[in-house]
Amino acid sequence: MAANLPKSARTEFTSALNQICSERGIKAQDVIDSIETALVAAYKKDYPVDEEKYQYLASVDNITGEAKLYQFTEDKPDKKEDITPSNFGRIAAQTAKQVILQQIRETEKSAIIKEYKDKIETLVNGMVLRFDGKFIICDIGRGQGLMPLEEQSGGERYRLNQRLTLFIKDIRETIKGEQIIVSRADPQLVSKLFEREVPEVSSGAVVIKNIAREPGNRTKIAVDSTQAGVDPVGSCVGQKGVRVQAVINELGGEKIDIIEYSDNIKKFIIAALQPAENIELKIDEKKKQATVTVPEDQLSLAIGKEGQNARLAAKLTGYKIDIQGPTAKTKKKSKKTKTKTKKATTAKTTKKKLVNDKK
Repeated sequence: MAANLPKSARTEFTSALNQICSERGIKAQDVIDSIETALVAAYKKDYPVDEEKYQYLASVDNITGEAKLYQFTEDKPDKKEDITPSNFGRIAAQTAKQVILQQIRETEKSAIIKEYKDKIETLVNGMVLRFDGKFIICDIGRGQGLMPLEEQSGGERYRLNQRLTLFIKDIRETIKGEQIIVSRADPQLVSKLFEREVPEVSSGAVVIKNIAREPGNRTKIAVDSTQAGVDPVGSCVGQKGVRVQAVINELGGEKIDIIEYSDNIKKFIIAALQPAENIELKIDEKKKQATVTVPEDQLSLAIGKEGQNARLAAKLTGYKIDIQGPTAKTKKKSKKTKTKTKKATTAKTTKKKLVNDKK
């Protein structure tokens, strides 16, 4: 078949196929196999077939690219009948082109996915490309990142061509295949930003123990030092607040509280409730509960707007925190005093009654 064709025809297809495969990192035989499968599908679409009686097979000459169609019965697979239509060369050429382009797209996407699998849990510079319903599609270099609604920061309003620092969270299987998931809401975005801005964090001299975040509003971050003489909070704040301000700017103005971590849970909870001061607390370590009493003028600071400060402190420390003002404490004392007085009065009355009865 191929031997009777001119040398130029025998080499042109092979040369073109090998060049494409070499440039794109695709196996030539994989392309041939895919073309053969696609040719059978194209034939079945355009020509009458009897699939109850026959099976169909396409064959592509890997030297010339010449395509042939065969049909055979299941009981006689070796006896193949050539049913190649007279105009099948045109269909074969179109099919081959489509298959090769598809293979190129899939191979490139696979290479991109593989590249970004090694970048999971890192930062990447991105730009908003388009909106797809509740999803945001971002340009992240060689690939595109998908930012679902739950990964979007509630305090931000996104616009086309907006440049953002993104956290590569995951590679997830979707109905459109594997997708690179990026985030602006994940707490680790904050952690990675501090790692980028603070040399002591990137070197390990300062470690981030925990983060509690309500994206777009406020974050509390607990830091500790692994080296003597290193101030973990001061390192993260930076001279005149330049380091923490850089992170705040990246997060669109989100407030950040930097707290020194402590193994002493009382000390840690008091620090976590900043900016509130003069805090008294009782701890139930078994139930992981803390009852906090603060002065009246510190109550709103301890609780925060819509309970945010207390909520983030609880998330950061892992303790359920009940905050009360001095009035509640006074009422409890008053109640206890009244109970004692009542008991004493009752006992005195009972004693008087017994004396009278004896008389």
